[in-house]
Amino acid sequence: MSPSYAMIPIDCPPPQLLTDPFLQNPQPESVAVVWFTEFAGEQHWVRYGPQLEQRAIAASQPLSRSQEDARSWLGSQAGDGSLYPQPQPRSIWRHEALVSGLVPGVRVPYAVSSQCQSQTVTSDRFSLAPLPPPGQPLKLLLTSDHQLKPMVAANLQKMAATVGTIDGILMAGDLVNVPDRASEWFDDSRGGAFFPALQGRAQSELGGVTYGGAPLLQSVPLFPALGNHEVMGRTLGPIAQPSLNEQFADAIPRSVALDLAQAAGDRPPPPTDPHYPDWLADRSFNWQTVGEILTWPANPHPDRPHPGYYAVSLGNLRLVVLYATTIWRPWNWASEVRGRYREKTEDLEHPERWGYGQHIFEPIGPGSTQYHWLQQELASPAFQNAAYRVVMFHHPVHTLGDNVVPAYTDPVPVLERDSRGNLTAVRYEYPLGQDYLNRDIAPLLETAGVDLVLYGHSHLWNRFVSAQGLHFLETSNVGNSYGAFWAGTGTTPPTPPRPVPENFQETYGTYGDPWGLEPIVPSISPLRDAQGQPLPYIASNEITVFTILDTGEGAVSSYYFDTSQPYSEAVLFDQFYLGHLD
Repeated sequence: MSPSYAMIPIDCPPPQLLTDPFLQNPQPESVAVVWFTEFAGEQHWVRYGPQLEQRAIAASQPLSRSQEDARSWLGSQAGDGSLYPQPQPRSIWRHEALVSGLVPGVRVPYAVSSQCQSQTVTSDRFSLAPLPPPGQPLKLLLTSDHQLKPMVAANLQKMAATVGTIDGILMAGDLVNVPDRASEWFDDSRGGAFFPALQGRAQSELGGVTYGGAPLLQSVPLFPALGNHEVMGRTLGPIAQPSLNEQFADAIPRSVALDLAQAAGDRPPPPTDPHYPDWLADRSFNWQTVGEILTWPANPHPDRPHPGYYAVSLGNLRLVVLYATTIWRPWNWASEVRGRYREKTEDLEHPERWGYGQHIFEPIGPGSTQYHWLQQELASPAFQNAAYRVVMFHHPVHTLGDNVVPAYTDPVPVLERDSRGNLTAVRYEYPLGQDYLNRDIAPLLETAGVDLVLYGHSHLWNRFVSAQGLHFLETSNVGNSYGAFWAGTGTTPPTPPRPVPENFQETYGTYGDPWGLEPIVPSISPLRDAQGQPLPYIASNEITVFTILDTGEGAVSSYYFDTSQPYSEAVLFDQFYLGHLD
């Protein structure tokens, strides 16, 4: 259900496009063209063809949850609440036209137009193409965790200057920070919003240099995975949240939402009622805004809302995208923090205020709908016949980063009471042996012959190879980093340890990969520590990383760019090759 407010109309004169057009959901002979305005308008269309002689009419709809609040950077407001002291709606319209009759492998010029009150605004001219045909070699950008971070625009601009034309973007989640805050997608005044950075229209200043990003989305499709920053929390919680950040952090499991509603006499509609999904989302969590902004590939379960996982074929590559992410909770286990390891002491008698630990949004273990679908996909001809097989999701399997701890499993609540039975603490354990990704998903992928598992979340670059030869890559040191936790080797001193609780039943790893897999030292030009020893990771707030998958030769090439030296070249520091695990 949308928030209960009326959309504020925006006058047309002079009409402007909020974004350049971008490409979505390519098919063998068609592709969707999408763009946004702040007005409904009378008509919107795409002209395409060598002389723009063909025309496709767009369907339009408003975003149902787009808002601004006190922490928005928009117009004269600099995150200080001067324009939007409370969450307020923002009227944004999405337009999508299907361009059909295309020839695989042939690019066609196009431009979009929007008409409002007899005035027309037209985009620049770009080019589009349908789904790459089987056998066509592709260059794909592997990226994640943009979130308006400082180095993103520099990363994309240097990538385009180094690599040239690419054919698509695989993004392993965390596109923005708070998905219902519209300015993070379109026009954050700091210059680094999602679309401007990926459309070459950013104005992001870093170290005295202004970076524009790169004009990518106008001509190549984006294939995303859902990360924790695509998911908003409940809008109908026990306490009115003063900002979108607090709403974002207020997600609870859907089973808990149903129990709380029953206890409060809040009767849900029947599960077959079309209003039931919105009713439940408002009381638990949702990814509705990103679901409305992007055109998602075919729903594997057409009889229900899109589940957030899918599979597509791109040339000779099969891409399988899973919905594997949790709510992010603070690691701090102090009594005044609602974190991943415990509830606030002041909330102990109010379970409606609990966070319920770092809970998983979509089940992925054996017996779940997603697991069953994955088994079917891995056995499908489209997967089996692909030259390269890539699986992408957000949460890391193996990493030196912080977000791999605790284990990817359902939190186990531990209720502590005093001698009189009074509740004194609610804490959560995460048994390592019950990690769904390592215990269940990784072996399934190895058996099926997956070549590469791509993920993000910890904002660093590192890679691993399993004993069976499966490559794991996290290339998320794009906009910033929160560090690596490396015990060092030889003369290399250790980094500070991960912050983990003590005196819990489970053991939570302070260094390295919790499953003991050793990171791979970059194969060409690794960064080095003060003693000159090569480091098996990049975790920097000055050095940004981008990775290219070339399906022509199966090469996965990673580059770094030192933003403290803005006129330096990008450095190819690691390269490896994919191949079947026959």
